[in-house]
Amino acid sequence: MELVTPEIGLVFWTTISFLILLGLLRWFAWKPILAAVSERENSIEKALSQADAAKEEMARLTGENEALLKQARAERDAILSDATKVKNQIIGEAKTAAQKEGSRQIELARVEINSQKAIAMADVKNQVATLSLDIAEKILRKQFEDQQKQDELVKELLREVKLN
Repeated sequence: MELVTPEIGLVFWTTISFLILLGLLRWFAWKPILAAVSERENSIEKALSQADAAKEEMARLTGENEALLKQARAERDAILSDATKVKNQIIGEAKTAAQKEGSRQIELARVEINSQKAIAMADVKNQVATLSLDIAEKILRKQFEDQQKQDELVKELLREVKLN
């Protein structure tokens, strides 16, 4: 029964042994354990601060990416707008040039038509004159087959010339 009811000496020596064990543990076990725990705590805090820094960096990069996207979209819109303006300008210039060329071609055709018309009119006049002379010649030949009619016509013409 000694163990159930210990004596004072046993309690004393057990307490001293326990205190010595606690001292040894404090010097040899707790310091390395606490240092390891402290080191682990520091590494966790460092990792957390690095994670926060990385998170902030990601937020900053995301903001920069969004700004770059907005800028790229604005540049794209500006380029498309400029391209549309250039396209409209080229179309307008082409229309103007086509209208000028069409007007020039129409004017050339008009000049050519007038020239051909003048040539045709001169030809018609020549043909009419030739035909008129032929008709007059035939009429005069028929009229002057008779010598007496010729003499009368000559006398009449002479009288008209003297009066004028």
